[in-house]
This record gives sequence, structure tokens and C-alpha cells, in this order.
Amino acid sequence: MSSAQWILDEKEFASKFNEKTKLLILNTPSNPVGKVFHQSELEMIAALCIKHDVLCISDEVYEWLTYDGNKHLKIATIPGMWERTLTIGSAGKTFCATGWKTGWTIGPAELITSAMVVHQNSVYHVPTVTQEAVAIAFEWELQHLNTPKSYFQSLSLEITRKRDALADVLLDLGMQPTVPEGGFFMLADISSLGITIPDDGTDDPKDFKFVRWLIKEKRFAVIPPSAFYSFDHKHLGEKYIRLCFMKEDETLEAAIKILKEWKRTLNH
Repeated sequence: MSSAQWILDEKEFASKFNEKTKLLILNTPSNPVGKVFHQSELEMIAALCIKHDVLCISDEVYEWLTYDGNKHLKIATIPGMWERTLTIGSAGKTFCATGWKTGWTIGPAELITSAMVVHQNSVYHVPTVTQEAVAIAFEWELQHLNTPKSYFQSLSLEITRKRDALADVLLDLGMQPTVPEGGFFMLADISSLGITIPDDGTDDPKDFKFVRWLIKEKRFAVIPPSAFYSFDHKHLGEKYIRLCFMKEDETLEAAIKILKEWKRTLNH
């Protein structure tokens, strides 16, 4: 299954807009599904934002991490959206330096001014050294963009290999992975595994119980996706786990080894 098969129900989505709606937060490529929103989907979202005079904060931190020929499109490029959109980028995600906590926001002057006030009163400022490092990285990349030396191009190919290796072993184990079009993460449907998880005495969602069992029994750490849902909708995430494939090869190989060993025990 591909993340492209996760689609917005246009009728249901439109029903969420009313006179009280002020802001939409968009995430593309998305976390945790890895969906890359394409032109027609962005145009549908944009039309609703314009119709209801809604601002958009577009989280596009994985914009350079797309696979299989998928191209990232900025919703701010849709006619009528520039003046109502703040686009967020991340050096941590772009250059795989997540500890730097350095990013940027792109948008019209009026919205940027408001964003600067919030930022200044939240974190004051970002260390100069990380800003300089990010600037140097971008200067180098811009000189080599769309060439074999491009970091963005080589990174995408490298991560595709890691993604496919993890997806293959999950399928072999009996899970149903959602192969992402972008980002660092992969969802896997665990409902087809057919294993019984012992009751741990909590009222937590099933994915939380499964994750705790997986950590204790297999020493394998993943994320329970129901954590991303509101209380009323947690059940929608209970049959999934979220895995990260953006790891050093040694770490990923160790994870795959654990999963293969688990499969051997299931076959006995």
C-alpha cells in the first residue's frame, strides 16, 4: 500500500469549515503517513481556505525528502494562497541535523511580522553558529542542485533504499506497511499479525499495549500512532505502529535482524 492511497474525503473535509474557522495547518509530505499532497489535492484545500478566508500554516519540513519521482509542491504557489500562507522549513530535517533546531518561515510581510513577534517572545533568537552553518550548507547545495553531487538528490536515493528494505521485511513478517512517498516514517498495519498481546492492566489503546510488549519482548522500539489522535478518534490509529527508517545502516540492519528472528519464531 502506498501513502498516495490515503486521501482526504473532500465532502467531509469541507464540512469542517465554518464561520469560526480561522487557521488550517497542513503537513506535506506528512508525518506519520508520508503522503505527498499533489496539485489537485492542494487546489481543493486552497479553494476552501480562500472561500472561508482562512490562513494556512504549511509544515513542509520534509520537502526535499520525496521518493519514486514524487515532487513536493508548495501550497503557497496556488493562486490566492501566497497572501494567506506561512510555509515552515527545517534545517534539521533538510540536512539531517535534527539537534540544531534551526528552521525558517516564508510568507508575506504582514504574516511574517506577526510570526517574528511570536518567535521572539518564545525562544528569543536562534544561535548564530547554527544559522551560519545552515547558510553554508544551502550555498553549497545551490551550486550543485540537480547534479550528481546534489546532497538532496543523493539523500533521497539513499533513504529510498532504507525505506524499501524495511517495507520488505515488514511484509515478510505479515504486517501491511504503508510505503511513504516522502518523509522519515512508515506506518505498518499490525492487525494481520494474528498474535495475542497479554493484558497489561491498563486502559490504553491497543497500539500502546503492543508497543510496550514489543519493547519488552523483542527490544524493538516504535511509536503508537494513536498518540497523534484526539481522544474521540484514537481508535483510528490503534491497528498501526510507526517506524523510522532514517537510521544508520548498522541500526537499520539490527532492526531488520530482530524482525526476521521474530518471523522465525512465528513459524514454529
